[in-house]
Amino acid sequence: MRKTLGWLLSLVVLIGTMGAAGSTAQAATAAEPAAAADIKDQILGIPGMSLIEEKPYPGYRFFVLNYEQPVDHRQPWKGTFKQRLTLLHKDVSRPSVFFTSGYNVNTNPRRSEPTTIIDGNQVSMEYRFFTPSRPDPANWANLDIWQAASDQHRIFTALKKIYKKNWLATGGSKGGMTATYYERFYPRDMDGVVAYVAPNDVVNKEDSAYDRFFAKVGTKECRDRLNAVQREALVRREPLEAKYAAAAAENGWTFTTVGNLDKAYEAVVLDYVWAFWQYSLLADCASLPAAATATDQEIWDSVDAISGFSAYTDQGLETYTPYYYQAGTQLGSPDIKQPHLGNLSRYGYQPPRNFVPRDIPMAFQPAAMADVDKWVRDNAHQMLFVYGQNDPWGAEPFRIGYGARDSYVMIAPGANHGANVAKLLDGEKALATAKILQWAGVAPAAALADMGRAAPLAAPDAELDRRDLEREPQLRP
Repeated sequence: MRKTLGWLLSLVVLIGTMGAAGSTAQAATAAEPAAAADIKDQILGIPGMSLIEEKPYPGYRFFVLNYEQPVDHRQPWKGTFKQRLTLLHKDVSRPSVFFTSGYNVNTNPRRSEPTTIIDGNQVSMEYRFFTPSRPDPANWANLDIWQAASDQHRIFTALKKIYKKNWLATGGSKGGMTATYYERFYPRDMDGVVAYVAPNDVVNKEDSAYDRFFAKVGTKECRDRLNAVQREALVRREPLEAKYAAAAAENGWTFTTVGNLDKAYEAVVLDYVWAFWQYSLLADCASLPAAATATDQEIWDSVDAISGFSAYTDQGLETYTPYYYQAGTQLGSPDIKQPHLGNLSRYGYQPPRNFVPRDIPMAFQPAAMADVDKWVRDNAHQMLFVYGQNDPWGAEPFRIGYGARDSYVMIAPGANHGANVAKLLDGEKALATAKILQWAGVAPAAALADMGRAAPLAAPDAELDRRDLEREPQLRP
């Protein structure tokens, strides 16, 4: 709510001629507090913060902002860049959630699940090197998980002076990874972390957990149906690649980064099974075509709907160059066997290097994920990890060890990459909700006495709570 800027002045009636009365009046006037500045003025008073736009939303103030960040936090004198963020302002008396997607920031008002649960403010950060939050010139060596965590730390440090109540970090998929890395490098910033469907590829060259996952996920009938369509797409490579070439000509797609249309085609097809389980549910198997009797168009349509033929074009890859760079330098990327394809596959699961322009140097750092994994096992404090039972990314999850305190890993039955607290079994849902409320410092007395009574504090809002499922790159979270 906008508040008047200025001083609240008391009207003093002077009685008599004694100076004591005047002194009393002056003291009373001086004791009156200054009214708080408008929240926009407070935010823009932060050095380096600038406004892009304000968008109205009932019950909130919503700002799209730029914040000046060092290109290299280790050498801040070597230049800065503008990083986009958004602020969904509820009230400075409420706790705050720091949300990260790990990709571009959504510039429309949205509310993450923890923000709804605690009825708080939300700050959302665009990940460095996703345009327009990219230094110019771009030294890609400055894109790593520590630099990104340091971006987040600087934003939190600046805003904590205004939003003084408790803070939680959250995010889904690469955003969940980002929230976890932030906690690892700056464990004193947040009062809790809620990481959704966060992959944890500790040893990049050891991916058997994914093969075991695909051998058991869903039902045999569904697995066989998916495998048959995927295999058929490679059997019919020639006519379907002709359709791909026509689509490329129509849409202006090119294949310089991946190398050629054939490599791009196979990359899309090999994503088919993974992408189905990432975004679809077991019930969706019934809508898949029967490979043996399907027309070329039906095979094409199914692969396009699930994997997306634009994904490995230059135009499709460009947005996600920062992701593929990180997958090939620190995050790791899964490699699955897919034995049902036999010798039909020419390239196998292609590495991230194939999806990043060759003029950007890349070298993998195997210690990065091992360090985070060990830290979480030994030091997790007030961290919650939520996974979906049928989500491939949950095959290699974060785990907590004996050194962890008040931390949890929970699995939503039958859920995909959209798993959240609301999809957990009732007992775990109540526990997770209660813990989020406690960590934020707003748990009602009833929830403290009985976790089964814990519930989100904010009323549902279909638009604000809508999850914009970004079609994330398949290599892949």
